[in-house]
Amino acid sequence: MATTRAERLAVLEGARLYFVCDGRPNGGDPTPLLRAAMRGGAEIIQLREKAPRCAEELISLAEPFRRVAAEHGGLFILNDRPDLVVDCGADGAHVGQDDMPVSEARSAAGPDALIGLSTHSVEQVDAACSAEGAERPDQISVGPVWATPTKEGRPGTGLGLLQHATRSATLPWFAIGGIDTGNVAEVAAAGARRIVVVRTIRDAPDPEAAAGALRSALASEATAH
Repeated sequence: MATTRAERLAVLEGARLYFVCDGRPNGGDPTPLLRAAMRGGAEIIQLREKAPRCAEELISLAEPFRRVAAEHGGLFILNDRPDLVVDCGADGAHVGQDDMPVSEARSAAGPDALIGLSTHSVEQVDAACSAEGAERPDQISVGPVWATPTKEGRPGTGLGLLQHATRSATLPWFAIGGIDTGNVAEVAAAGARRIVVVRTIRDAPDPEAAAGALRSALASEATAH
């Protein structure tokens, strides 16, 4: 289990598959699903709740995420609530462009926490990568590559933004948005070596196999190039 910032950064650097999940997937205990995802190759799991939750609810929902990440030597990231990172036993938080500045998130989460930032344009990717000090995120997500119901109303950015990140990004970055086992090879061919998924693992009949297939596709394309 990573406990220092350096240890967390080392896990992040090596990570290829990032699974985002709600606290009660399909209304049930997330533990079996999270374990299957991590057995299949996910190194990072994120708790993301769309509905408003009070602090006590989020802390309760976070427990299986914290436990499973620790079991597998991975990272547990909390979406949108850097103020609850310590109470949830999380390794860090992820914020969007409209949530709060990275420096504010970092201050709330604590000095050892990792802070991720969503980016949706060339300008946002470049701004994140040129940021310094407390304003510099530890990682960024880039997309959504394709429009997805998990981000209603946000159009897909296409593969061009991934190609820009491949050329220019100086931070660890993850492609996100509509990625599945049928198109992950396109994402990898555009230069992405890390991906974020939600439904492809959560809704799969065999989540472990789905995670493994995504990892294999990324590895195959990396080897080919």
